[in-house]
Amino acid sequence: MSKASELTFAPELDQPIRYIERTRSYYLGLGYENPYIWAHYIEAPFTALQKPLNQSVLGLITTAVPYDPNKGLQGPGASYNATAKFYQPYQNSVDADIDLRIAHVGIDRKNANMEDSACWFPLAISKQAVQTRRVKALSPNFYGLPTNRSQRHTLEIDAPLILEMLRADKVDVAVLIPNCPICHQSQSLLARYLEANGISTVVMGAAKDIVEYCGVPRFLFSDFPLGNAAAKPNDLDSQALNFELALCLLESASTPRTTVQSPLIWSADPSWKLDYSNLERLSAQEISRLREEAEQVRITARDLRMKSIGN
Repeated sequence: MSKASELTFAPELDQPIRYIERTRSYYLGLGYENPYIWAHYIEAPFTALQKPLNQSVLGLITTAVPYDPNKGLQGPGASYNATAKFYQPYQNSVDADIDLRIAHVGIDRKNANMEDSACWFPLAISKQAVQTRRVKALSPNFYGLPTNRSQRHTLEIDAPLILEMLRADKVDVAVLIPNCPICHQSQSLLARYLEANGISTVVMGAAKDIVEYCGVPRFLFSDFPLGNAAAKPNDLDSQALNFELALCLLESASTPRTTVQSPLIWSADPSWKLDYSNLERLSAQEISRLREEAEQVRITARDLRMKSIGN
């Protein structure tokens, strides 16, 4: 037996999914010939905490959308629902009756939980952090960032609007939680914009390559399925651990591009990482169906965007 065969390496597939590569191959396989160009920066802005967290107001920024029963299925098991997409930033009270859904984005529908919103929106654990005086207060509102494929629109339109909302609510630090691949890019661009304008941020994400390729100040990476970046489903301990790691990262990072990986493991079997947008696991018939579905989604989203914000 060779020495190499005696080594106990992890399985090759048990590494962060390369979503840029995976989605590029997926859409090329569906017949879209112009690969998407992802945002990429060498340098990243950085704003150190201006005061301790127990003296700071914290804001939550999500790419999830408030549930609207008039926009089709959006609950557990729902397919990609472009009708539920939104294209303008929003804010809602943290004390309202909140029901956020993620069916409007390209999450991992086979492995992610679509029922427990704590997986993608850490509001309850944020309120607990206020009760324990870990942070001074939550902002009166949380904020919704559109999942916009246009980097220019995100930077020139959406990000200034979110900044205006945060400043009106006197937010000192922001936690950004993306869901799908484009969500991760949009939130990364927003984090950069907010840091350049004096608000410290941390991204809690699951698409490591997209966030680090863009370049953000602080990134808490959880090796979880897309859509569940904040916590494991129905697991209070994972909510608490990941949120505390995000807060610690806000406090401890001394330079931009600081990444911390959560020690939490989604599953002892890493084969779930082979499922997302992987044409090698699909039949020719399934690929044909997905091609038709993707085109219909594209048309629906385009029409909705035109009605909402124009070109």
